[in-house]
Amino acid sequence: MARPKANRSKRETQHLTDAVVRRLPTPTVGNKVHYDDEVRGLGARVTSAGARSFVLNYLTKGGRERRITIGACSDWTTTEARAEAKRLRHLVDEGGDPLADIEDARAAPSVDELADRFEQEHLPRKRPSTARDYKHMLAIHIRPALGRLKVAEVAFSDIDGLHQKITKSGSPYAANRTVAVLAKMFSLAVRWHMREMNPAKGIERNKEYGRRRYLSADELARLTQALAAHPDKQAANIVRLLLLTGCRRGEALSARWSDIDLTEGTWSKPPSSTKQREHHQAPLSAPARQLLADIRAQQTGKHRHALPTFVFPGPGQSGHVVDIKRSWRQLCRAAKIDALRIHDLRHSYASQAISGGASLPLVGALLGHASPATTQRYAHLHADPMRAVTERVGAVITAAGKPATAPTPIKRRR
Repeated sequence: MARPKANRSKRETQHLTDAVVRRLPTPTVGNKVHYDDEVRGLGARVTSAGARSFVLNYLTKGGRERRITIGACSDWTTTEARAEAKRLRHLVDEGGDPLADIEDARAAPSVDELADRFEQEHLPRKRPSTARDYKHMLAIHIRPALGRLKVAEVAFSDIDGLHQKITKSGSPYAANRTVAVLAKMFSLAVRWHMREMNPAKGIERNKEYGRRRYLSADELARLTQALAAHPDKQAANIVRLLLLTGCRRGEALSARWSDIDLTEGTWSKPPSSTKQREHHQAPLSAPARQLLADIRAQQTGKHRHALPTFVFPGPGQSGHVVDIKRSWRQLCRAAKIDALRIHDLRHSYASQAISGGASLPLVGALLGHASPATTQRYAHLHADPMRAVTERVGAVITAAGKPATAPTPIKRRR
């Protein structure tokens, strides 16, 4: 905004009215301010282009002269502009600086800027798959709906409204995930002194139901056949490792030879590769060790005794494979299996372990669960082995309660 002239004592004033403002002459160049005789500092500014607006000149407590635009004369009447000028002067008398407040508000970070910092500083600490999911939600839901708002202006109703909108579109789980991302973003915004409270707190989430999808015996047989015929042998081996160990997809994709001991039959997963960010040592079954031994032998022969870093190296041997979605779709199509996610192979491993008599704590240890509550989702699988045990006990009790068979009487000879 233009600085007012310093010769304040020589300003000419007149009583501004709507009619007077409309008749004010248009300067040849630049602009001219016509001051009001009732409210000190209030004026009507006219530019050489004919634009007319109400302004207020004031002096801050620090002695700095400022000019703030109240609004266009076409939108404000003189009476309204005079009342607004009085309100602003009252703020100045209390030590405020209305123009500085406006400038601060304009400079305040937007949700888009918060999202940028969130992606740059927070997401690198997350697993690659989690970071990709967060970026997707930011791009699809958060930035379009809230990006232009100032961080300090976002209200509970804004986030609740976005949650309801996504829910009504048929994506209740995505709505919950979006609120979770926003809750973390604004938690960081509070820590970064962008605002005082988290507006995502208290949003009522949609009820979620855990999936209970497991491979049946027939599906497992068909999947095994599809794996044998699949042209991408590396993708097939990744799926085999998932089936044999119950590991997470990210753990399999990023598995390193240095973490696998085929002699001891152990897989030491570093914190960087596990969901709970803790070290997890998992035992390897004989079939799993044989699978890994075969993979190692093939790689040793191919690379002349120099093993790559990763069990499943990426193209050009740089890094590791990051995705097998396409191969997974092809395998499911070939095996005629519907609605089965890659993660369901982990559930299937757990179901086989529990059906074989393993306890929930043991299954949790095998899968690397950080909380017993996570393993509790498999509690219903105890039904079959428990039923078999109770049937055996019932048979014994029933047999014990039956009267002994009466001996056959021996007929005497006459």
